[in-house]
Amino acid sequence: MVTLDLRHVASPAVRDLLHIVNRPDFDRAQQQIEHLGGCTEPVRLTGHTTTLDTTTGEVLRSYTTSDEPTGSLLTACGNRRSSRCPACSRIYATDTYHLIRAGLSGGKTVPDTVRTHPRVFATLTAPSFGPVHNRPAVRPCRCGTRHERTDPMLGTPLNPATYDYAGAVLFNAHAGALWARFTIYLRRALATRLGMTQKAARAVLRVSFAKVAEYQKRGLVHFHAVIRLDGPDGNIQPPPPYATSALLTDAIRAAAPRARITLVSDAVGERELTWGQQLDVREIAAFGTDSELTDQAVAAYVAKYATKSADASGTLDHALFCRPCQGRGDTLLPHGTPLPCTACDGTGQARPLPRLAVARHVRQMIRTCWDLGRLPEFADLKLWKWAHMLGFRGHFSTKSRRYSVTLGALRDARRAWRTEQARTHASLPDQDPTTTLVVGHWDYLGSGYSPGAALLAAHVWHSKELERKFAAEGGC
Repeated sequence: MVTLDLRHVASPAVRDLLHIVNRPDFDRAQQQIEHLGGCTEPVRLTGHTTTLDTTTGEVLRSYTTSDEPTGSLLTACGNRRSSRCPACSRIYATDTYHLIRAGLSGGKTVPDTVRTHPRVFATLTAPSFGPVHNRPAVRPCRCGTRHERTDPMLGTPLNPATYDYAGAVLFNAHAGALWARFTIYLRRALATRLGMTQKAARAVLRVSFAKVAEYQKRGLVHFHAVIRLDGPDGNIQPPPPYATSALLTDAIRAAAPRARITLVSDAVGERELTWGQQLDVREIAAFGTDSELTDQAVAAYVAKYATKSADASGTLDHALFCRPCQGRGDTLLPHGTPLPCTACDGTGQARPLPRLAVARHVRQMIRTCWDLGRLPEFADLKLWKWAHMLGFRGHFSTKSRRYSVTLGALRDARRAWRTEQARTHASLPDQDPTTTLVVGHWDYLGSGYSPGAALLAAHVWHSKELERKFAAEGGC
């Protein structure tokens, strides 16, 4: 291999890239990076795997990372957040789209008849914790200004001194539990309107749903949900004729105000958490009809927000607690004596909150998470752990068991397809799963690229984005 003198190259990333390009095994290094599709934070693994024929003991295939250019195998991070990895989040969004779409129009093991089931698109919002700057349709904001869409003041309190930050954080922390409470009251409301007991109603119909959380400008979450009525066996069976979309809509409007969670604390008093008054419920039309709210449009809308996180409201996309002490502010000696953490000076914070590059409103939400998290009555919420999420602890997207296919099933199908493609490319014979055994051992080495490899990954992502845009514009 020719030794290059790169001392004149100022950029460390470019120097590293030139070293990689001039390696004799560059093709394999490039192949690994291209296979990840532009993933920004790949996982590096070391190990080996061997495929054996159990009847003859013959080694059908063997692989070891010691033969790789970097001595490791790169695998995609799989992060769903677009702010952390655009490539993996796009795959997650695509999977979510197919999951939602299958529950509306069939496919992916879901029968096509599901499109005849009553289904609505509902949005449940957070209540008010104080007036904020907004963009009313006709009149100016309460502050007297007509805010532009990109105005950073949008969503921030008109009077921060009187804004109920404790209530806002506690709502985020209990939003998932409030949704669960809502689904209970929804089933009760359906039974009441059908003139049945809850047990009798469960015997003739089932409520299925898929939902996604979205952050508002004010830092509070609300839920968008596809809610569908099925027969008792789920998506394979229609509900009885009297279970209509109108009935479902009426039950949702009755159940949402009844869902409440009561909290009692000496520090913040008694709080009753509820949904906001803005409740939107609309019937989903079939694809091809003259309606904006079709099954395809709803699936695309939900998939879009499935990859968002709290950073969409101006906060951060990574945890803020100190890793060495796990946010406690101290470490325990072998005999149990607490010792102040030297990494964070006993604060439990990876960085002092005043130094965070966020707006004042967001910083106060984060500070409130830390303050409430230290109270014994809220210790189980671990608000210090979820301060970067402004207290929200739930999953961004969830579904009921019988709504449609699972994300895991979609990932398994993609993995099986890639395995078959690799087998065909390597001209390997078909493997009988009953007579083959795969033995392997893997260790986590780290994550991320070298500076030069990161440039190659960025180029891969840019090229794929151009291909997608070209295809979307009708290129051939």
